[in-house]
Amino acid sequence: MFAGTMLPYRALPSRRLLCVLTSCRPAPETHVALGAPSDRTTPVFTRALLFRDRTALVDQHGRHTYRDLYRRSLQLSQELCRLRGSQDLREERVSFLCSNDASYVVAQWASWMSGGIAVPLYRKHPAAQLEYYIQDSQSSVVVASPEHMELLSPVARKLGIPLLPLLGSMHTGIAEGTAEEQVQAREWRHRGAMIMYTSGTTGKPKGVLLTHSNLQAMVSGLVRSWAWTRDDVLLHVLPLHHMHGVVNKLLCPLWVGATCVMLPDFSAQQVWEQFLGAETPKITVFMAVPTIYSKLLDYYDTHFTQPHVRDFVRAVCKDSIRLMVSGSAALPIPVLEKWRHVTGHTLLERYGMTEIGMALSNPLAMDGRMPGSVGTPLPGVEVRIVSESPQEGRPHAVYAQGDERQTQVTPGFEEKEGELLVRGPSVFREYWNKPEETRSAFTLDGWFKTGDTAVFKDGRYWIRGRTSVDILKSGGYKVSALEVERHLLAHPSIRDVAVIGVPDMTWGQRVTAVVALQEGHTLSHGELKEWARNVLAPYAVPTELLLVEEIPRNQMGKVDKKALLRRFYPA
Repeated sequence: MFAGTMLPYRALPSRRLLCVLTSCRPAPETHVALGAPSDRTTPVFTRALLFRDRTALVDQHGRHTYRDLYRRSLQLSQELCRLRGSQDLREERVSFLCSNDASYVVAQWASWMSGGIAVPLYRKHPAAQLEYYIQDSQSSVVVASPEHMELLSPVARKLGIPLLPLLGSMHTGIAEGTAEEQVQAREWRHRGAMIMYTSGTTGKPKGVLLTHSNLQAMVSGLVRSWAWTRDDVLLHVLPLHHMHGVVNKLLCPLWVGATCVMLPDFSAQQVWEQFLGAETPKITVFMAVPTIYSKLLDYYDTHFTQPHVRDFVRAVCKDSIRLMVSGSAALPIPVLEKWRHVTGHTLLERYGMTEIGMALSNPLAMDGRMPGSVGTPLPGVEVRIVSESPQEGRPHAVYAQGDERQTQVTPGFEEKEGELLVRGPSVFREYWNKPEETRSAFTLDGWFKTGDTAVFKDGRYWIRGRTSVDILKSGGYKVSALEVERHLLAHPSIRDVAVIGVPDMTWGQRVTAVVALQEGHTLSHGELKEWARNVLAPYAVPTELLLVEEIPRNQMGKVDKKALLRRFYPA
């Protein structure tokens, strides 16, 4: 259709996009996925030896094979062991701060090769927050790539912890024949692998300790459900201190021998260049948070204005990219629908947490996805929806319970909302050094309490929001803030919205909409109420409208609603 068509330069933002002049690429050949679930627990670095000279990573520094990463990681692990005077760090914590490039993988793998627990830090966190993570995890050493040494040096000095630069491990090789023999054999199953910190919206961030067995369960379930193969090429644009960026977007491709293209930071222009560029490797998988998809659509509206260019964009994305996923925050329906119109992809929505990895997912087949739903349990995961309050003679009533095969609904409780519980091999070991918080996070029979309200209907699970901040109780009615937000985002004047519950003596909570408007638009509370009455139940119509320039979101696109409430109602 597009063979021989020259696209005018003014229609595209850079010369790299001018390379997209040939016919649409065929869908990638499918192969049997590697890495099916196994009883044997092995860290991802041990599988690098299966792929040796295949390209593992492409970053701003060049291409890195699996052999390169393995050898550099082994060298760093030997430095760590020499520094600590032991051949096995025995779950000592290794904090590391690296950019989105191969240095991150080297630091992560080296932590594991030495027997330690990896504690990834985030370069955009202030020094005080980095200090908290290093001190709370009781890390015995800090590793940093050269560009972050200046930030971490005073922190390490203050805490009296050695700071190990990563430069030598990234730029000097080790002798042939030595790299594949020297990783000490260990029993990995119950050994701690990683501590990732929660966002801390209800107090100080808690360190979530995941074992190697947890990580393998997470990865193998996603590899199976999302059909990862060694021929996949993933474009990575997310931070590497959260589940989304670390497990879904890094460990999964490295587990099967695929290629990960890493951008140092998110750039809408660079993402579109990667989608549409003629250079190899060609992107087949993309995952992001809703905020990123919104920014990509804004760029599309500004730069891809000509009809034949838009046709080309849709054709290339639909034919070349096999999977596009959205997660970490609720996906607004208008964003999903516009992305489908632009690229031909219905974004795959899923649900997970730091403590459990991914628990629920829409199907891989695009026509089986239902907007707003998070699908059904992933392999190995069991879920329950239970009452929020104790029942006579038992802790709670079970409304629904299911696994990847089926969900059973208790008669009389069809489409009943309740708290979502999760159980399975991916569920974390403990909150680091917080035994009371760990105990209270589980039911007496071993289910993890997510704190999210969910419902099972139409054969799928739906997340209504955080029970503490997204389930509002107004005038005796329960209101899902996420549902109200989804509807309000369809208003032509609303660019972004967060719905919060303001304490009220009469109603319990007032439904309050914090709104950022489209450029040049105005909106009064009366106009919003009149419009909302056509799409929302009367008790869900916002009783207040607060206009802001921008709604603050973290790196994963989430809004801290408790902070928002304190900002507008400090009393």
